[in-house]
Amino acid sequence: MDKKNALRAGALAAGTTLMMLLMSSPALALTRDDGDDPGTGLSVIQTLGLYVLIPLALFAVIAGLVMALDKSKIRTIKPAATTKAKATSKA
Repeated sequence: MDKKNALRAGALAAGTTLMMLLMSSPALALTRDDGDDPGTGLSVIQTLGLYVLIPLALFAVIAGLVMALDKSKIRTIKPAATTKAKATSKA
């Protein structure tokens, strides 16, 4: 019964994808709408800076602020746990 449901779900997903691809024709992108005023394109360096470097810099700033403003105590391993292991190994 599971194979039948999986086959049905796969067929539905494939059919939906095919219909979306057929309905969105790339030829429609060539027609301009009223008021459409596209700007100049971005260079490779501008694109990388906008979509890669700026998000990485924001991530680094936010992570740095979180680490700098963290007020929790530093957690260390208790030394008693290692002494018990040594004591039991000698016995």
